Amino acid sequence: MGPHTANDRGLLRPTAPVRRLSPWAPAAALLLAVTTSCTGSASGKDAAAAWKPGAAGVGDRLFPGLGNGGYDVAHYGLTLDYVPETNRLKGTAVITARATQDLSRFNLDLSGLRVRLTTVQGAKAQYAREKNELLVTPAKPLKDGDIFKTVVTYDGTPRTIEDDDGSLEGWIETDDGSTALGQPAGSMTWFPGNHHPSDKATYDITVTVPKDEDGDPYDVVSNGELITEEDKGETVTRHWRTEEPMAAYLAHISVGYFEVHKGRTDDDLPVHVAIDPDESENAADVKDLVPEIVGWASERFGPYPFSSTGAVVDHLPGLDYALETQTKPYFDEAPDETLLVHELAHQWFGNSVTPREWKDMWLSEGMATYAEWLWEEERGGAGEQGGRTTDEIFEDFYDGTDPESEGIWSFPPADPPGAARVSDPPVYGRGAMVVHKVRKAVGDRTFFDVLRTWTRQHRHGNADTEQFIALCESKSGKDLTNLFDAWLFNKEKPTRS
Repeated sequence: MGPHTANDRGLLRPTAPVRRLSPWAPAAALLLAVTTSCTGSASGKDAAAAWKPGAAGVGDRLFPGLGNGGYDVAHYGLTLDYVPETNRLKGTAVITARATQDLSRFNLDLSGLRVRLTTVQGAKAQYAREKNELLVTPAKPLKDGDIFKTVVTYDGTPRTIEDDDGSLEGWIETDDGSTALGQPAGSMTWFPGNHHPSDKATYDITVTVPKDEDGDPYDVVSNGELITEEDKGETVTRHWRTEEPMAAYLAHISVGYFEVHKGRTDDDLPVHVAIDPDESENAADVKDLVPEIVGWASERFGPYPFSSTGAVVDHLPGLDYALETQTKPYFDEAPDETLLVHELAHQWFGNSVTPREWKDMWLSEGMATYAEWLWEEERGGAGEQGGRTTDEIFEDFYDGTDPESEGIWSFPPADPPGAARVSDPPVYGRGAMVVHKVRKAVGDRTFFDVLRTWTRQHRHGNADTEQFIALCESKSGKDLTNLFDAWLFNKEKPTRS
């Protein structure tokens, strides 16, 4: 999410760095740890006894119901028909996965919508619904290591979810269409899947929408690159593809009327910026700022991790947050530079390197918030015309004089007390303070080496807090236990030392 203002939302043992470049790489360690698995091989009656259902959830302390055990998704193929006037959706989800245990049954996260048919490996499968779970029983059990394809056909009116903090996610109607926003659980309102950040996959999203009463087509914007656009007379179909792994909460669709600006960065990266006409005047600089910020961030955080970049600037009064949807951050209104920096920084921290558990979210939000600090220091005229250095911003947060500092001491950034607090100020502001303390402790050269190594080692994968601590200590050669205990884990406000 964005900064924790009116515009925001985008494992404690050190382990070796995890790098997940292939969709068939092993699932994240936590997911495997909670999966009910079967060792050895079996046949006949023994085999029947060995097959067990996959777990309904991956054991995330903050969101125990999200995700599922027993399989690892490699790819989602989503084919959707959507009618904005009635807000009705018809969908077919083709889910390609690998079994990580002998499976008699497995679950998919799905909220609302009516399931019409489910098949596994081309054979009709039994299914049942339990709250936000779709329980799928294949005609034949799946063996550990099997690559299998599940097809779910469904329809209905997608739900909007109101979170405990009053914010909205899921499928949200706008004044000229709709938008789908998934943090933390909203994606399950429009497609079935394994909706925990620890199971990332590639995506093909194909959306067909009718033309309006004047014969004008609705625009459809999604993650990745536009592969095809087909005008069929009364409808228009657009096919978007995301070839790099993506967590489900970052999947996004916006349907409506947009002014589309296409271009390229200095590194020849495609840029796709879609702006609602109601925001075009206030967002006029976004198309130029996106490539500028991406270039600036690439120099500091390492190569940009995706095949394209961009932004979606919608007109959705009352949503009151932005989201780091992969490759094209979503904004409910024209963003200022700071918010744009924050959400684009998430392409490195949160999207490419995704937290292993939701409690590790400070690694995303603290880093993105610190990117804002760096931008102000370097581009905001530090020391001139009101621009501050990162040291000055840190002091303003510590003293409580920065408007974003309210509430940052209410809990440790790495230990949100509940799901409703995962996007609270400590995760952002105090998270950024942790990052700054690391920078001061190890020096600029080592600090930026840590950031670039972090984004390289965990590119397109998942990582956790203790891996970050281990990297900082390894690169600096210092014991940083006291620093992290005081600033990241301690419940009390640390002293300045």
